[in-house]
This record gives sequence, structure tokens and C-alpha cells, in this order.
Amino acid sequence: MRPTLKAVAYLAALTALSITPPSSSAERLFNFREAPHSYFEHQPTDRLARLHLDLAAGKAELDTSSDNAFLVSILKALEIPVSSQILVFSATSLQSEIINPHNPRALYFNDDTYLGWVPGGRVEVSAIDPEMGPMFYVYERFTPGRIPVPERSTRCFACHAGTATNYVPGLIAESVLVSMAGSSLQTFRRDEQGHQIPLESRFGGWLLTGKHNLTKHEANVAGKSDAGKIERFDASPGRFSDLSLHLRPTSDILPHLVHEHQLGFENRLFQMSYLLRQRLHEGKGRLTPEANTEIESKAADLARYILFANEAPLPPKGIEGDPDFIRDFQSKKITTRSGHSLKDFDLKTRLFKYRCTYMLYTDSWKDAPKDLKNRVYLHMAQGLKESGTPRDLSHLPVSERLAIRTILKETLPDLPPWWR
Repeated sequence: MRPTLKAVAYLAALTALSITPPSSSAERLFNFREAPHSYFEHQPTDRLARLHLDLAAGKAELDTSSDNAFLVSILKALEIPVSSQILVFSATSLQSEIINPHNPRALYFNDDTYLGWVPGGRVEVSAIDPEMGPMFYVYERFTPGRIPVPERSTRCFACHAGTATNYVPGLIAESVLVSMAGSSLQTFRRDEQGHQIPLESRFGGWLLTGKHNLTKHEANVAGKSDAGKIERFDASPGRFSDLSLHLRPTSDILPHLVHEHQLGFENRLFQMSYLLRQRLHEGKGRLTPEANTEIESKAADLARYILFANEAPLPPKGIEGDPDFIRDFQSKKITTRSGHSLKDFDLKTRLFKYRCTYMLYTDSWKDAPKDLKNRVYLHMAQGLKESGTPRDLSHLPVSERLAIRTILKETLPDLPPWWR
């Protein structure tokens, strides 16, 4: 893979522009509710929106005989594997009043849709619209024999479009020490998502199962405050809650790690997408030099994330993932002629064998603005060269760079011509 002289010159020009630090105007906030975004006027085309069109047309069915039957059937209809289940007991959702160590909330996900359910509560869905990012839905309370209606939520954005997501719609995972009421006593990480977060700072307020080999983490612990001092105590799976109320008794380490990686990708992608749309609107279709610098910084960051730069290392003994999740996660993997895939796991020192995200196959990437993708591809190309890679993209050995280039060229149809 050798970029043409034109591509190299383009990258050099962008890099030169990005040397100048962004001015304070780059920090201006914009309102995703208003033009040019008009988030709430947008007609979503996400997976859940498509499912309800099929339901209305009689092309799909859901089981409404019970809460659990409905949950199982909607997961199946959305092609979300039950094996992706992870359990959280911090009161960090619209249903916070019923989430605590006695009643954890289950999360399920695939590459583009995230579903939450808590016993005695309602189904919540975050589905990725290729243009606007996460769409947030809350189903009305379940009534046997009647398909619940999802409402596009307008109440999620104090958290899901705040500091944690740079004020555009995004996905969140937090790590906190939780009281028995579900409230937060201590925060271990906040306003950051992605595979770069050290594993010892993750999982606070979550249940964690499986052969994770972690000697230090914040999972499976609750606390109480007494006279200004915080006491921690064991909240292992099943100690305070009845796990039979959930579809599985597991909250395996591997779906936890995959979920975190996906959140980091989607948030970076849509933060860049919203910013590009906003700056083009302000410049009447053109980017000012300042805006170009701003966008280019985001592109470089996204390219580094795509290639797993700064990925938090796994424990020295590696991890063992749930075989059911591995099977389901890889069931539709895209492979080269020799059988290699970006969904192949390593699990010894890192998450994936080939450190380039499979999220490039999602609609959110396929439908991303061409200028955005070309900028990111140019930075990725620099990291996948056999020599002369930038220092912040030099973490991959040459053999892995060559393997990734082969996988991308054989499986990703929209690569720029100079990748061929």
C-alpha cells in the first residue's frame, strides 16, 4: 500500500495546518438540536427503527406473552446475542430508582445496537443511526399480548450529550463505587470511553465473571459511607441479587472489553462527524484553516484509536472469554481468502490478533462523510507503512501491519484508490 504523491502532499498539507494549536474558538459548543444537525427532526434509519417498520408491515413478530419472552424475542429480532449480557448495578439510567446491587440492569449489544433491561422495569435501546449517531428509545411498560411502543427519549441528553461525549449524542460507561441504594460514592473514571482506559480503573458498579485473571479491578464491590469514611464490601454476582431473573448468570470479561471498545469508536467517530458538519455549515461549505486544524486533530485521534494505539494491556496471564460470546461475536465475521479477520481474538496480551477495528464494517463508518473517512484513511496509511511510521502510530510490528493491509484490501470495498 503506497499512497500516491498527491495523497502524500495532501497529508503533508493537513499535517502542517494541524501544527498550529487550536484557538479558544475551537472549544465553542454547538447545539445538536439545531441546524445543521436538527437531531430531533431527523428520521432515523437505525436497526430498531427498521424493525418497527417491519412490524408495522407484518414482516416481523415479537413474543408478548411475558416480560422475558418479549426481551428474548426483541433481542433475536435485533440480532443481539444473549451471550453479550453484562450486568451493572449502579443507578446510571433513566430507571435509576430500581437499579442497585439487589436488582442489577442487564445490557446486551451487537455492533450497532445496545439494549438495557432491568427486572421490573422497561426496555431501553440505544441504536446507532449512520448519520446522527445514537438514537435513544424507551419502551412503554409491558402489557401481555400487546407490542410495547418505543418512544424516542428526550431525557437522556444531560448525560448522553454532556461532557462525557463532547456535547453531542454519545454512549457512556462509568466506573463508580456504589451504595446499596445504587448511588455513587466514589468515581474511578468518568467522561472517557475506550480501550485505552486501564483495566484496574474499569468495572466499578458492574458485575464481572469469567476467567479474567485480573488481580486488581473495581467490579463486584459495593460500599457505604460512615462518618465520612467509605467502607467497601463484597458484592459478587448472586450475593445480593437473584441472577435467575436475568437471561444468563454471567457478566463475562470479554463482552465487557468489546463493549468498551465499541463505545470509544462510536463516540470519536460521531464527535468528528458533528464537528465537520458544524464547521462546514459555519463556513458555508468550506473549512477555515482553523476548522481544518480542528478536524484534522480529530481524524488523527480516530486513526490511532482504530489501530489500537495506547490499548490498555491485558493481565500477564491473558484472559479467557465466554465461548458462547466468541461464537456469536464471530458468527458473521468478514474474512480474507486465507481466513483472517479483524474479529479474530488474541486475548493473551491484547484484545484482537490484528489491531484494526472491525467497526469499519458498520453502517456508521460506511455512511460517514467522505472527507472524514479520507482523512482517517490517510493517517491509518501512515501507521501501516513498513517503515517511517509516525512515533504515535509505530506500535504495530511490520508483520501485523502487512496482515492488516491485506485484510482491509480484501474486505473493505470503499478504501481510497491509492490503497489498492
